[in-house]
Amino acid sequence: MLFAMSLLWACTDGSDDRNDNDVPDRPDDPNLVYIDAGPNFDTDLQEALITAHPNNIKILPEGEFDMTSATSLDVDSVTVRGQGQDRTVLNYGEQQGGGDSFLVTSNNVTLEDFAVVDPPSDGIKFKGSNGVNILRMRVEWTCGACSENGAYAIYPVQSKNVLIEDSISIGSRDAGIYVGQSDNIIVRRNIARLNVAGIEIENSTRSDVYENIAEDNTGGILAFDLPNLAKDGNGVRIFNNTVRNNNTANFAQGGVVGNVPAGTGILAMAFDDVEIFD
Repeated sequence: MLFAMSLLWACTDGSDDRNDNDVPDRPDDPNLVYIDAGPNFDTDLQEALITAHPNNIKILPEGEFDMTSATSLDVDSVTVRGQGQDRTVLNYGEQQGGGDSFLVTSNNVTLEDFAVVDPPSDGIKFKGSNGVNILRMRVEWTCGACSENGAYAIYPVQSKNVLIEDSISIGSRDAGIYVGQSDNIIVRRNIARLNVAGIEIENSTRSDVYENIAEDNTGGILAFDLPNLAKDGNGVRIFNNTVRNNNTANFAQGGVVGNVPAGTGILAMAFDDVEIFD
């Protein structure tokens, strides 16, 4: 119990206030930056992220927006907030070039309440970040379980203090929710469907995975280590999850998950201190 409480404290700074989805009624607040729903939304959004300052809250409008280029953020302590995972949709189906569709390389960043749809490669990626907050997000390939989909939907790697909650991943040809080579992780109350691996913890330490639904994937929840990486995995608790009907044929394009057989509920491999219960 102390382990779970310490994880919660580290990821939330002892407060749930940042999960509040209310936009303060202060349009003149310099920290609130509203992105217009115009024809140049994708470039306007990227410019707003390039010019961001710490403590900025970037407010995305309601609607579906065609994104012709990738989006990136490298400023600390920024929140990007939509109007809901079904109301603010960033569609990367026409993105020029591959790579990560929404890439964050800074610290203490929150992405909340919007969707990333049909990314050509990976959906949302955090790399080398301390303080990752992915809240009420949706990443989906509208094709369903198709081998031409991107590899990872929600993808923090080489990061610390990771919180992924109340989010949805659909259609990844590798892992829907993947956390790799990271430390101090909470993955809770998410839905992973029609991925090869629904939820995957790889070469990471101090992870709690709970109250998730992993259904209709090839494998529901995976925890494993791969060799020749800088970090070994240990200390994962997988509990209070619903893992069902993970019978989708494997549609990965190689890699370790390409060997996961359909019908796998929970897989633990080469990983120390694993607890699976309830």
